[in-house]
Amino acid sequence: MTLKFNSNTRRVLLIAFIGITIHSILSYTHEEYGRVTSLQNMKLDLSWGSQSGYQTPVAMNDHEQGVGTPTDQHEAALMAQHKANATILMLARNGDVDSAVRSAMRLEDKFNSKFRYPWVFLNEEPFSDEFKLRIGNVVSGEVKFGQIPREHWFQPDWIDEEYAKASRDELVSKNVIYGGSVSYRNMCRFNSGFFFLHPLLQEYKWYWRVEPDVTFPCHIDYDPFQYMETHNKTYGFTITLPEYVETIPTLWDATKEFTAEHPEYVAHGNSMGYLSENNGDSYNNCHFWSNFEIADMDFWRGEAYMKYFEHLDSKGGFYYERWGDAPVHSIAAGLFQGKDKIHFFDDIGYGHAPFTHCPHDDGAWARGKCSCNPEKSFDYEGWSCLKRWERIFE
Repeated sequence: MTLKFNSNTRRVLLIAFIGITIHSILSYTHEEYGRVTSLQNMKLDLSWGSQSGYQTPVAMNDHEQGVGTPTDQHEAALMAQHKANATILMLARNGDVDSAVRSAMRLEDKFNSKFRYPWVFLNEEPFSDEFKLRIGNVVSGEVKFGQIPREHWFQPDWIDEEYAKASRDELVSKNVIYGGSVSYRNMCRFNSGFFFLHPLLQEYKWYWRVEPDVTFPCHIDYDPFQYMETHNKTYGFTITLPEYVETIPTLWDATKEFTAEHPEYVAHGNSMGYLSENNGDSYNNCHFWSNFEIADMDFWRGEAYMKYFEHLDSKGGFYYERWGDAPVHSIAAGLFQGKDKIHFFDDIGYGHAPFTHCPHDDGAWARGKCSCNPEKSFDYEGWSCLKRWERIFE
């Protein structure tokens, strides 16, 4: 039987068909929007709290997490192996969000998307919701946000501010970088004596210090934390250079006072040959650039280092001069343990303006692991202290 429709009937059926089609499309779109919105809300609900942890929801796909999921057998094996008790650490402010996200994305891309170590972010103020959301969107593992206790950050009341200001003004007159900054001094003192005591770091032994807007030009296909643990290392670096002498005029004198009072803390086979040209009479100002550190926090928490920091802090040099955490860490690591406890991560490319370390291993570079130019690596330029480090192993 053949059905026949007049023109009016055909017009009604056509309108009905179009209406049903549009409804179906809108319903599907609404369901997809609802699914994404639900996932986004789930992410927000899990993340906030100044010292709370945030775990990327397993329901989210790779694009929504902002990182890739390992697909080949090698990367799957890396993820399955035992991980060290470690975290990646960044000290940042809310205003650093763009540069902090860049650093996190770079390290995730070159390393952590395969290993998924947790991140800890610390700030002198509470982190903003924007900072938490944007960081949470790009890291592959758990992330925690914490506020630094006031007593660990601000200039102590016992510091003579009039004298400290005169010192700052003098450094400003000499055009010394951060010479007039109190907040920079707060940061250096915090990184020297307090960061490893923060509640969010108590559960961890190892940390990898990362700063906003640093670069990692090479793929890292092994676990540096595991390397440190397996080879009984304590401190790892990529760049070494001299400190500004104007910022630490009495740091070595204070160190010699401490070692004279506590010779038991000075290790046999230490790195004095890297730190001094005359067996310790004076300091050559060489230090490991601490904006990159992979290290054992139990060393900082130990008796020798804690007493050393307390001695330095009592001198007021963090504020009366401009003692940096880099020379403080370097001197302690160099004197209170054997030189074999310190490791130069030659195979980890790293950049922090204005310097870059590019691996010396031509084979690794040629295999496509690195995008940096080894000829422009800072390692053997005039300012570098790497030759001084290498000489103590000759």
